[in-house]
Amino acid sequence: MEHSIYKYILRHSKKQQIILLLLSVGSFPFLYYYLELPKIIIDQAIQAKDIIFPVEFMGIAIDQQEFLYVTVGAFLLLVIINQSFKYVINVYQGITGERMLRRLRYELYSRILRFPLPTFRKKSSGEIIPMITSEVEPLGGFIGEAFVLPAFQGGYLIVIMSFLLIQNVHMALAAIALYPLQAYFIPKMQRVVNQLGKERVKRVRVLSDKIGETVAGIQEIHVHDTSNLLRADFTNQLGRIYYVRYRIYLLKFVIKFLNNFIQQLGPFFFYAIGGTMVIAGNLEIGTLVAAITAHKEMAAPWKELLAYYQRREDARIKYEQVVEQFEPAGIRDDAYQMDEPDPMPHLAGELVGANLILADDTGSAQLEGLNIRGNLKQKTAIVGAAGSGRDALTKIIARLIDPDRGTLSLGSIDLLAAPQSLTGRRISYLGQSGYVFNSSIGDNLFFGLKHRPLREVQLEDEDEIDFLNRDKEEIGITGNSSFSIRADWIDYESAGVSNHHELDVRAIDVLQMVELGDDVYQFGLRSTLDPKEDSEVASLILSARRRFFEKLDADPALKNLVEAFEEDKYNTNATLGENLLFGTPVGDSFDMERLAENSYVQKVIEEANLTTAFLKMGYQVASLMIELFADLPPDHEFFQQYGFISSDELPDYQAILSRVNPDNLEQLREEDRLRFMSLPFKVIPSRHRLGVITDDIQEKIVLARKQFIDHLPEHLHGKIEFFNSDAYNTAANIQDNILFGKIAYGYAQANEKIGALLAEVVAEMDLKRSIIKVGLNFNTGSGGARLSENQRQKLCIARAIIKKPDLLVLNQATASLDSRSQHRIIENILSEFEDRGVIWSLDKPEMAYLFDQVQFIAGGLIMDTGSFEDLKSRNEQFRMLIS
Repeated sequence: MEHSIYKYILRHSKKQQIILLLLSVGSFPFLYYYLELPKIIIDQAIQAKDIIFPVEFMGIAIDQQEFLYVTVGAFLLLVIINQSFKYVINVYQGITGERMLRRLRYELYSRILRFPLPTFRKKSSGEIIPMITSEVEPLGGFIGEAFVLPAFQGGYLIVIMSFLLIQNVHMALAAIALYPLQAYFIPKMQRVVNQLGKERVKRVRVLSDKIGETVAGIQEIHVHDTSNLLRADFTNQLGRIYYVRYRIYLLKFVIKFLNNFIQQLGPFFFYAIGGTMVIAGNLEIGTLVAAITAHKEMAAPWKELLAYYQRREDARIKYEQVVEQFEPAGIRDDAYQMDEPDPMPHLAGELVGANLILADDTGSAQLEGLNIRGNLKQKTAIVGAAGSGRDALTKIIARLIDPDRGTLSLGSIDLLAAPQSLTGRRISYLGQSGYVFNSSIGDNLFFGLKHRPLREVQLEDEDEIDFLNRDKEEIGITGNSSFSIRADWIDYESAGVSNHHELDVRAIDVLQMVELGDDVYQFGLRSTLDPKEDSEVASLILSARRRFFEKLDADPALKNLVEAFEEDKYNTNATLGENLLFGTPVGDSFDMERLAENSYVQKVIEEANLTTAFLKMGYQVASLMIELFADLPPDHEFFQQYGFISSDELPDYQAILSRVNPDNLEQLREEDRLRFMSLPFKVIPSRHRLGVITDDIQEKIVLARKQFIDHLPEHLHGKIEFFNSDAYNTAANIQDNILFGKIAYGYAQANEKIGALLAEVVAEMDLKRSIIKVGLNFNTGSGGARLSENQRQKLCIARAIIKKPDLLVLNQATASLDSRSQHRIIENILSEFEDRGVIWSLDKPEMAYLFDQVQFIAGGLIMDTGSFEDLKSRNEQFRMLIS
């Protein structure tokens, strides 16, 4: 990147800057006549000096009044023209600035993608993110005005000064008498402000880093009770920023004071000198008025120029700092990521690394002239103690880091010179912990198959199509990526399949290979399915529902373990709210926690003459809860069983009960009324056994259910998916669709037995793979937070496998798993890569017997090579390591 912001601007927006300059120059004649007209209006149109009316203009006689209207009209026209010039210039410079800001952010982001990995040990996301987002934001505004503002505002000043000189030399000198003082003092103070601004930027970056570190380490902070330490440290950082900004404000307002004071002295000179000259008859009153008006016009451009100088220095510092941060040593050039061999060669032959030398950022040697050789067809285990250099070696082979010296080749290909398009498609790497993006499991799994857009996708959203069409031109102007994010990027050929259906089949096989299939199956069971998109699976799930209940009815031991939803029957294992709605809410309109506040629900309860009954039930439940829980600790199992009242809410209910008359519940204030009304909705008769939901209440709720469904307002249609034994419930998950009811409470191991029956039905219907496919849509959360550590790592291993690389490099990738799981997964992967290369840095050296070849590394050198048995028999250090 250019180290000067002006060079950067000229390189990418020279044409736009020239247009802006031409517009500025074109506005100056109109500005001059705009300043001249007030003098003509006063001296000639109003005072009629040196002119005899009527005057003839283009053969038309004009009297004094008409002449006044003509000149005033011309003045108004010039006002419109001048403002139009300003509008066009401001809009165009704004567009130019935003385009350049878009280009700059894109270039900075692209450079992050080319940073060498060691750079991220010294730069955190807390430092990098503000630089691309907030710190470069002011640069967009400055880039648009970089040339046009000094030209336009400076030209503005020159035109005004020329006008004043033509009118009267003394007046012109009075107008600019104090400007040299501003030009001398303000830049000196501005330099101090700039240095403080530079310090402020650095300190804000440190603050951002602290915030990012706090978010990342929040668990450790809670574990060790160090929140006060973090607050103190944050206070210290805020204090340092405060005093820097305090000094900046002091200087800024001194500068502002000088500007305003000197600007106000101008009228003093005009009135004193100009007034004397008018009294003496040496100056026309119209000329004095025009000069005062012109001087007022000088204030705006002069302030703009001073402010521009401040912004220029600030932008220059910001730009230089950003460029400095985004040019780390060893950054790879753009061609490394953009070049793409055609055809893309496969890797084959012998891997040869010679004299590989690498030191870390402290200068400590990691590899010291290491030599390695091995056939790609062989399965190679790299073993060594911690700090032996195996981590660095695997990253060099995977082309994640560059050695300081040495060569690395695979067959006829020089890996150190190969583009990322080759190494990124033919080599897979995974360390001890892979990263899971905040997306679905499927998106994460197929991430390694998305290198370039391969097929256009037909869009239906008119707004989206319109945006993409409009943005094509802007992409070209700003040098952004021309690749469409809406296209189909998946390289099916790389995965060894021909379409998305086959890819899903392959994905399930790979998930089973790394023992993640059952987990994704469980995610699928808890996920929803759109029957319009996959009607076949929805139909199978309905068949599974029927098969499930057939098996339930056929087995006396299971028959009573599930209470199905029936339209004319109260489900005693569901809450009263679920019984009333008789469906799955869609959105927040029928939030189960706030049903008592819903106006339509209140109306249904009122029409069913249940309002008083609800209040009594609420009062009874609250009284029972207070009686049961009054002396229990917050962690008592009763709070779990009766989850609708927490220990924190007990004092509130005690307070309500103390002021409520049970015989006069209708007169409760609204807040207390809603609290009592909400409690019955959460009661499950078979579980809570409070005796408040009697048979009579159950019958009335079933009748109210019918009213609720039949008279649902039009604006609430679609807000609830009602239960139907013959239809798939789109708002419910797959498991609930099959169960179509509630597991009965109070039966020993009911959940386990029903789970086993469910699995049996799924197996019989051959539904497991379809459910796993649904599970691929499960969102992993930020950084994979919704997955366990083992699930995240298994997903990353599957991602490395599914693109079918020629060489798989794993660096302690299964270290977080137990030994048995490690053993099974290693065997599965080695079987999958029977005719391809695997290099695996093992955390458990004793598992090296599974590999064809073992490379024993110590002190940054390959100390010995051979089969597991050979090394075990002849190498004492190796024997000690595996023991």
